[in-house]
Amino acid sequence: MYRPVTASRTSLPLWMIALIVFGVLAILGITIGLLVHFLAVENKTYYYQGSFKVLDIPNNRNYERETSPENNYLSKILETRMTDAFQRSNIYRQYINSQVTTLVPDNNSVTAHIWLVFKSTTSNKENTRRRIESILRQMLRSDSGSLTTDPNSLSLMEISKVDAERIINNRCGRRAKMSATYDRIKGGSNAQEGEWPWQASLKMDGRHYCGASLISERYLVTAAHCFQKTKNPRNFTVSFGTEVIPPYMQRYVQQIIIHENYIKGEHHDDIAIILLTEKVSFTNDVHRVCLPEATQVFSPGEGVVVTGWGAFIYDGDEFPVLLQKAPVKIIDTNTCNAREAYNGMILDTMLCAGYMEGNIDACQGDSGGPLVHPNSRNIWYLVGIVSWGVECGQLNKPGVYTRVTSYRNWIASKTGL
Repeated sequence: MYRPVTASRTSLPLWMIALIVFGVLAILGITIGLLVHFLAVENKTYYYQGSFKVLDIPNNRNYERETSPENNYLSKILETRMTDAFQRSNIYRQYINSQVTTLVPDNNSVTAHIWLVFKSTTSNKENTRRRIESILRQMLRSDSGSLTTDPNSLSLMEISKVDAERIINNRCGRRAKMSATYDRIKGGSNAQEGEWPWQASLKMDGRHYCGASLISERYLVTAAHCFQKTKNPRNFTVSFGTEVIPPYMQRYVQQIIIHENYIKGEHHDDIAIILLTEKVSFTNDVHRVCLPEATQVFSPGEGVVVTGWGAFIYDGDEFPVLLQKAPVKIIDTNTCNAREAYNGMILDTMLCAGYMEGNIDACQGDSGGPLVHPNSRNIWYLVGIVSWGVECGQLNKPGVYTRVTSYRNWIASKTGL
């Protein structure tokens, strides 16, 4: 009787088994090594919040106002001292940023609230925090400069990225995104998302019509001449983000407040306030610009930036998809009022910015948008509102802006800001 043929069992050679085991162990070792690297060696970003007291400061509520000269002066000194202390330390490679966020005056002292960003490995996180605290305490003990600080008042705690962003985004004029250089509206270039977070698009019947600047959770400023066709709030919406369509965030308009002395077709008192129906949620990409003090001076020759979605050329039908930015300079009013320029038309409530040789300028569709300036702490202030000009980028015809400092008290009277 025949039996069916069956395959005989064979075993792998020992050298092959050893090779497979070695391969599995190698893969396992690499995987564990990568996990250890990313969990213990790879740098992560950590955020901290703290405070300390500056002593012997005369009681002055102006320290509390984030745009006051007193606030900026003291904050600048403290930020410079913190930066110097960390950059001279042995953790200077881990240091990213430090800022004073608020000042709180009380009984001949001021409490400075600070915000810090460092990178560290997960395994070394607690050591880094202790080192940061030690450096700050040593800084507060030193008698450099004219300030007296209390090292025993120092507190420091780690906070989440969400909380860190919320703290910064609730302050005016900060930017989460910054380009390395100012690129060159007419003669402009694309802005990055979040680079100009206060810029808004005022849309009429769903189409971009003018620019505007966010100054609080519900208020914006723009140009009065943007409402020459209609001032019915129902005809307008406001959107945010670098793209007009689709909007990153959109709100409806509740009220439009036009300056009482504005006359349709003329250029003086060209300012209006927009009140939204609901608050704007501040994010990295959308938050408010700083309003200057009425007494603040922006001198001729200072660099400023104008942004908007206006036409590339005068009377052109090509408009940018992305927000445009252009660096310009403040021009002396006497120069702007010269016979070959505007021949005396520029009032004290107006501001010229651009270049007398032309080329770079705001254009149609930029009206109402912001002209902004960074202070020495890189905090941005609203200097002007795009108002009028002769065509765009013409020789001896720079852009003319509503001078915001001239209307600071008027804005306060309408908004409480």
